[in-house]
Amino acid sequence: MFTRFQRHLVQVNGIGINYLRGGAGPALLLLHGHPQTHVIWHKIAEQLAQRYTVIAADLRGYGDSSKPVGLPDHSNYAKRVMAQDQVELMASLGFSSFLVMGHDRGGRVAYRMALDHPEVVRKLVVLDIAPTLAMYEQTSRAFATAYYHWFFLIRPAPFPETLLNANPDEYLRHTIGGRSAGLTPFTPAAYDEYLRCLRNPATIHGICEDYRASASIDLEHERADLAAGNKINCDMRVYWGKQGVIEQCFDPLVEWQRLARKVTGHALDCGHYVPEEAPEALLAEVLPFFAD
Repeated sequence: MFTRFQRHLVQVNGIGINYLRGGAGPALLLLHGHPQTHVIWHKIAEQLAQRYTVIAADLRGYGDSSKPVGLPDHSNYAKRVMAQDQVELMASLGFSSFLVMGHDRGGRVAYRMALDHPEVVRKLVVLDIAPTLAMYEQTSRAFATAYYHWFFLIRPAPFPETLLNANPDEYLRHTIGGRSAGLTPFTPAAYDEYLRCLRNPATIHGICEDYRASASIDLEHERADLAAGNKINCDMRVYWGKQGVIEQCFDPLVEWQRLARKVTGHALDCGHYVPEEAPEALLAEVLPFFAD
């Protein structure tokens, strides 16, 4: 995987961020989701790198990036802080503005980045999410059942950490294998990398803190944006899986139109893990969008 990429670790915003760099051209930042790492992009990174300088980073708390102990108010895992990590990473590489694509948790970091730093995000793609506030406020039985981890991981430490550390292998297998496509989309090399990182207790704590922040301080930030009329200004594209929970439980475009001025998108014929389930379809969509 990533044979033409080079791995680096840089200190930004008080922590270390692990990332891969490859290709040449305009800068494109790729941000992964839970419970994964930058490896989710391995099926499309080489093709993207033919046109772009691709930076595939691990979020704080994930992969081989730093995993600080969460503060009592979870503010050091706020998406505002996680977005600042990535803005500073890109600035350290000489990129004052760039394209961004984020899946799942990375999508939440990406749209917060576009809200807080409109001058740096040229275009934005988010994959298989609706805005965090909308998803919590519109929780149904179907959503809570499918996304049980949204409510389990936010329990106070160390309860969820203790249970996950008891069997991280089973958590990974159940979490990514329990979706519509099962384990089929995940190559053995990618799966092994996700498992390696999840077996680190600090990663499990970082994941829990990420979700705790989303159920608390992130909601405060999003409510403030809506009250102030602060919206994403750049061109935004959203894609979600036709077989996924977002399609079943929400109206993604309607929800994003409340938070973004120029947003389009549609469902793709896949489930939640779009970059690994439907890499060709995703490339066919994002390459023209980024090139316009």
